[in-house]
Amino acid sequence: MNISNLFQFILGFILGVFLLAVGSVGAAYYFFNRMAAAPPKPVFSETVADPPETTPTSPQSQETEPETTANNDPEATEAEAEEEEAPETEVAETSTDSYKATVTWSSGLSLRAEPSQDSARLGGVDYNAEVTVLGMSDDQVWQQIRLANGTEAWVKAGNLQKVN
Repeated sequence: MNISNLFQFILGFILGVFLLAVGSVGAAYYFFNRMAAAPPKPVFSETVADPPETTPTSPQSQETEPETTANNDPEATEAEAEEEEAPETEVAETSTDSYKATVTWSSGLSLRAEPSQDSARLGGVDYNAEVTVLGMSDDQVWQQIRLANGTEAWVKAGNLQKVN
């Protein structure tokens, strides 16, 4: 065996180990980045997707929509305005112990009709959604919340973080 063959063997071995290490680090980097991404938005079978008109994108769309309905049926528009204002007054009445919070459980929370795991499931609330906490159950295991649409339900305690 001459020196040239020995040199080729050592150089090939070092190059092979280097490529193996770089490939392993690249694969680990790829998988760790995939795991660090936010999870997909949960889909709950009991909930119905809100139509896009409930969350207008600009103030102009809010102004044009009531004018269109006002021309068709002014009484209906007044009734809808009263319904929209009603939950706000209820929040003000019960706001002595209530506070705003966000959902911290990454896959969202199940809404229950009563503070029990066996209670009927009313739907779900997404991760990082803002809710109003109304109170705690007697055993401090469940929290009663109100969603933005006025729905009141129970969720497991410890999965909400108070908003400053």
